[in-house]
Amino acid sequence: MTYPVMEHFYTLQGEGFNAGRAAYFIRLGGCDVGCVWCDVKESWDANAHPHFSLEEIKFWITGTPAIVVTGGEPTLYNLTSLTDVIKQAGAKAWIETSGTNEITGDWDWICLSPKKFKAPLESELAKADELKIIVFHPSDLSWAEQFLHHLKPDCQLYLQPEWSKREMMEPLCIDYIKANPAWRLSLQTHKYLDIP
Repeated sequence: MTYPVMEHFYTLQGEGFNAGRAAYFIRLGGCDVGCVWCDVKESWDANAHPHFSLEEIKFWITGTPAIVVTGGEPTLYNLTSLTDVIKQAGAKAWIETSGTNEITGDWDWICLSPKKFKAPLESELAKADELKIIVFHPSDLSWAEQFLHHLKPDCQLYLQPEWSKREMMEPLCIDYIKANPAWRLSLQTHKYLDIP
């Protein structure tokens, strides 16, 4: 089995619940969502990226504490074999997905970030450990509330200003969280730090 990989690198998780923790990122090619503000549009075409075997991937990740599988949209693929390799390497398996397809594999942390461009599956919302809403427009704040009754009780809730509009959206997110304290603020700290 092989997977199309746009890029892979060892860094710090910059966003959400696991922000600041060391993690090896594997960004898979292919996306069925197509957000207009996506900062990795080059990931969308799966055919544009080389395929790597599970053996090659295991070589990259051995000795790292956690693996983030992201995209693109990683749930376009059956990820069971990939999470098996991650666990064999002794690492935690984390995924970032929009929830538009079934989430396969054995995950230690599921970050689900639904998008207006293609709705998540209700069944996948129920699997989320973390709900992360990207706030591109003020209406995204109220839009986020529709997902709450689909989540498990301990799911962590995050609002994250979209990077290109952060100067306008950060204050709105802060005010919203002060009025709705079940939510937390997620910032793209890796971009502030200028690390991958």
